[in-house]
Amino acid sequence: MTSLNIVGGGRLGKSVARLAHDSGRYRIGALLCRSQASALSARDFVGAGVALTTLADLPAADITLLAVPDGEIAGVAADLAAARVIAAGSVVCHASGVGEAALLAPLAAQGVHCASLHPAFSFADPARAVAGFAGTRCALEGDAAALLLLQRLAADIGGVPFVLAPGGKAAYHAALSIASNYLVTLHDLAARVAAQAGMTDEVAAAVLGGLMRQTLENTLALGPAVALTGPIARGDAGTVARHRQVLSATDDALYCALGAATARLAADRLTAAQQQALAAALGSPAV
Repeated sequence: MTSLNIVGGGRLGKSVARLAHDSGRYRIGALLCRSQASALSARDFVGAGVALTTLADLPAADITLLAVPDGEIAGVAADLAAARVIAAGSVVCHASGVGEAALLAPLAAQGVHCASLHPAFSFADPARAVAGFAGTRCALEGDAAALLLLQRLAADIGGVPFVLAPGGKAAYHAALSIASNYLVTLHDLAARVAAQAGMTDEVAAAVLGGLMRQTLENTLALGPAVALTGPIARGDAGTVARHRQVLSATDDALYCALGAATARLAADRLTAAQQQALAAALGSPAV
């Protein structure tokens, strides 16, 4: 049975430990937190493991997951290396979305196989996370030997692992942020403009929500170029110009930036004259 230590008993650490324990394929060695109360709470949630507060007390394990905030990963790795409690040949990974395995360099210098494992999942509540984790994509990068164990760990806890290209972690996390955070920003922009049309919050939520869901389904199924519709896709510069007349300066700047990107996406279906007209309407260089 593979042994697993967790350093950091927050929401992600507790959830992964519980999923690993419940799989029946992992022995939870230690749950290490800053305070004894947090460590005991994590142990109680997981149902296994020893509650610890000191890195030097970590038992040997096949895998050690650093489930600590991104800004603390390098420091914890340095402290572990100084304490010399991680055996050469074992695996240490962290769960940062943007940081790479290089954050664990002091341990790698001691012969430890280092990697990162980032589940593309929101661990807002550990109990809900455990119940809903199945099928979650888990991004992996790092030492090849570490990836062998971590691919199995991800699969054993119900995830679907995939390996990133070397140096690709920042691009991976940027893609997630664009897809998730910026979708919310677009909704906010659309809702503000809808209010100018006299639409109530309830009506706007229904109209915009239905359209956004349908569009998301279309672009995922068909691809962005095929799914794109609307005035820019038709080369309708007149409608674009009318849109701009009702927007605030701040909203207009965002509209034009998105419009220029949309025009580039639609370029293959537009004539040269349409591209020029759209560029003029958006106040941007021709696509």
